[in-house]
Formats: sequence, C-alpha cells, structure tokens
Amino acid sequence: MPAQPRAWQRMLSGRRLDLLDPTPVDIEIEDIAHGLAFVARWNGQTFGDYPYSVAEHSLLVEALYTRMNPKTPVKWQLAALLHDAPEYVIGDMISPVKAAVGPGYGELDDRLTAAIHIRFGLPAKIPAAVKKAIKRADKVSAFLEATQIAGFGVEEAGKIFGVPDPHVTKGLEISLRPPADVRRDFTVRHEALLKEI
Repeated sequence: MPAQPRAWQRMLSGRRLDLLDPTPVDIEIEDIAHGLAFVARWNGQTFGDYPYSVAEHSLLVEALYTRMNPKTPVKWQLAALLHDAPEYVIGDMISPVKAAVGPGYGELDDRLTAAIHIRFGLPAKIPAAVKKAIKRADKVSAFLEATQIAGFGVEEAGKIFGVPDPHVTKGLEISLRPPADVRRDFTVRHEALLKEI
C-alpha cells in the first residue's frame, strides 16, 4: 500500500502546518505575514518593480472595511485583515481558476480560515453579515487594484467589481513596495488590532 503523500508544510518559524487538518497551535502571524508578502495578486500581472502582494491587499481591505463600517468592533477589523490569510500556504488564485478547481479549494480555505481565526481569538466562522461587509471592501479593493495597477479601464473594472463610492476611496493610492516593508506593516497592524480587542 503506497504511503499517504505528505500534507504538511514546514514554516520558517519551525512549525509544521498540516494543510488538511490545520491546528491553531501551528499558526504564527510571522509565517502568515511572510507568506502573504511574497504571494502576488493578479497572478503577478501588475505594473511596477515589485509584485502587489496579498499582504498589501489585506492591509487595504482592512482600511476600506474600517472606512465603510466605522462603528465596527475591532475584532471584525482583525477578521478583515486576515480575510485572505490562508493564501500564505495555498497561494492566491484568481476567481476563474478557483471556479475551475472546484469545491476542494474552498474546503481547504475554510479549514485554514477556521484555525487562523481560533488562533487569534476570533470565532471559527464569522457572522454572515460581517463576511459580506468584508467582501464588499474586498470588491472595492479589487476595483482600485484593477484600475491603478492591473491595466483595467474604469468602465471595464466597474462592470466586474462595481464602481465604489468616491468618498470611500478618497486618498487611497496603491504603491508597490518591497516585500519586507509590507511584511513588517502587516505584522505591526495585526499587533495593534490584537491589543485593542
């Protein structure tokens, strides 16, 4: 009988994260920040000298979510920051690829999300209304990314992501930065939110 293929990944922290059965004790924010800072959004198809990372995107989504929901509890701001955290080990797939892969990707993402949430004091599943609000911020982020760094025209991006309220996006400019800078800022923001909870 052939041996079952290895399903864990060794993290730089030394942790071994079982991708099929993740546990909160094997999750460290430094591993998440590092991984996300090196995962490119838009399959790397963005202008600039650095890739636009999932960590940078996560910082933007959290900022947008907070602008769009100014009275939200801090724990949901943390959930917004961590909304794509599983991608530190499973990578970022554009929506058409996720659809082609099928439900297996979503199930893996859900298991990792639950473990990450528990590790940082959030419920394994966040309320549906909060999840929808984070998704709305995610779509605004996608519009900004599409039009500022991914080569989409405003009309095309609007058809795909919707045109955001200009008051929500006022002053938000995407700038591509070295992964080490983004990793640091993601970790600092995570620590600041944890202290406020």
